[in-house]
Amino acid sequence: MPFTHRTRRAVTHGALGLLAAAAVAGAAARPAARHDMPVVDTTAQVGTRNVTVADPTVPRPPGQPCVATLFSGTVFNDFSPRPFSYAPPACSGPWAKVVLEADFAVTAGRQFDRTASIWLAGVNLYFGTTEEPSATVAPSWHVERDLTDYSRLFRVPGGGQAMLANLVNGTYTGIISGNARLLFYPATPQAKAPQVPDRVIAIGSDPLGATTELDTPDSQLTKTLTLPRNVERAYLDVFMQSQSGDEFSWSCVPDAYAAQVQDCGGGSYREGQVSIDGQAAGVAPIYPWVYTGGIDPYLWRPTPGVQTLNFIPYRVDLTPFAAMLSDGQPHTVALRVAGANNYYSASATLLLYQDPNGAFVTGAVTRNTLAGQAATPAISDTLSTDASGNVSGDIATRLSRHFVITGVANTSHGQVWTTVDQTVAFANTQTFAVAADGSSYGQVVDQTTSVTGTSRSQVGQVLVAEFDQSARYPLHMDYLFAPSSDGYTQRTTFHQGYGNAIARRQAGGASFSAQVDNTVDAGDTLNFSPSFAVTGHSGQQNRQGFAYADSIGGCYRASVASADGAVTSVASGAGCPAGRNRVWWFAHPDGSPDSDLTLRP
Repeated sequence: MPFTHRTRRAVTHGALGLLAAAAVAGAAARPAARHDMPVVDTTAQVGTRNVTVADPTVPRPPGQPCVATLFSGTVFNDFSPRPFSYAPPACSGPWAKVVLEADFAVTAGRQFDRTASIWLAGVNLYFGTTEEPSATVAPSWHVERDLTDYSRLFRVPGGGQAMLANLVNGTYTGIISGNARLLFYPATPQAKAPQVPDRVIAIGSDPLGATTELDTPDSQLTKTLTLPRNVERAYLDVFMQSQSGDEFSWSCVPDAYAAQVQDCGGGSYREGQVSIDGQAAGVAPIYPWVYTGGIDPYLWRPTPGVQTLNFIPYRVDLTPFAAMLSDGQPHTVALRVAGANNYYSASATLLLYQDPNGAFVTGAVTRNTLAGQAATPAISDTLSTDASGNVSGDIATRLSRHFVITGVANTSHGQVWTTVDQTVAFANTQTFAVAADGSSYGQVVDQTTSVTGTSRSQVGQVLVAEFDQSARYPLHMDYLFAPSSDGYTQRTTFHQGYGNAIARRQAGGASFSAQVDNTVDAGDTLNFSPSFAVTGHSGQQNRQGFAYADSIGGCYRASVASADGAVTSVASGAGCPAGRNRVWWFAHPDGSPDSDLTLRP
């Protein structure tokens, strides 16, 4: 029987009953954050079978926050949204920090992993998936997101909703419940409020908020807007979550090879592409998230893949288009996924900074080498078929693109020239060993998506600001389905990484740099009967390592390891000065974007 990643997922889910849903459970109060930021709670981790990750929480300034509850005790047991009303907190601002906290849980039983999202006035506040339960383990977990850049959104009342479609019946019994709240930390002389965008605009049509389904490369998430006449900086936060036939796109091959290697078609190349009025405006590389039901659910117990429970958006710098967006005419901002093959769930939020001392910004886009640039990957192979019909060899997919976009904006503080100079690369090599009769199937996937580039703004020859970024998203899977003495085995080892290094410079030479590295390595072997029923598993192991360091003394290191579904070790601070995690309250140790140009001590 031929095995693709889609059928593998269906077999393991149906036979194991590990199909998990998303759940939101009661949120325990978090202490006010500080410079010395604690690692994940280590008080009762070793031996637990509950969700355990090495990711840092959002660091906080000193002082007690005001709290605005979004929803509490909400149960997700059907496919309907859960609306809520939002009212601004008692402390009216300005705020040094705004943090979303949400807690999820699902009852023990059988359930799928589910997609979860939280929205306010059409703007996405949280996007992620859920941990799958088992017959004996009812997992719960906590997620956080730094929403300080969205502060303007929270100054007025509004309506929102939580989206977590979940099937509950006699077979799928896992029930999801949960809480979410916003924490507002008032600015103080010790923790000053950052410069935040003046406008936070949802790119979508639902007034409360929802993702848009992008089924094909021609599908688009769009919004036509007439914007303020004095935009001087612009950014787009982008989420693109692979779903359905695209869930394992990194393992798929071009259609011409699909039958030969018994794999999903559509190819492995995917890329988010941003346009304004049909003109290419930026690229958003897509992170290859893997969910807790993916390939083999035991791989992700109790530690899920990188960002599985809490996605990080990619921020596209649209500042070269600031003057164009300020001309008083309607403009259409659009997002598409090159290579989409049913489908991606997309969300985008436009962030605008306005000239505080000028009513009008004029200018133009003066250079755009991305416009008209083909995004067609090169495909090569070394496949061969022997006399018995067994297939072996490689299929390689490659694409690397360099582009420069420059715009000039006439502002109250001078004529500002902004250039975005980026190289975006994609590489995927798959090695196959496929038996003609389908009795064994081997596949090794090596994929890396990377982006390197600089955004630079100048007044004449004087540097205003510069932002450098180098990000890498490596993925490696070694998969073998083969006969055994009493049926079949499915052996999987999986590596996933997220690396992001940034550096900022400003006029006068002030600078800041930071680097994040997050890796997960997992392995397991599933056992099948001759009729392909799952009979058990063995050798489950998983290890996550998280490291952050910055140029002003911030350091965070943590790791968690497990075997047979239980945590075996948790480490905190090893490798940091004095063996302690120390992160400044304004840092972004998870690698999430930040457009504040203030360089702090």
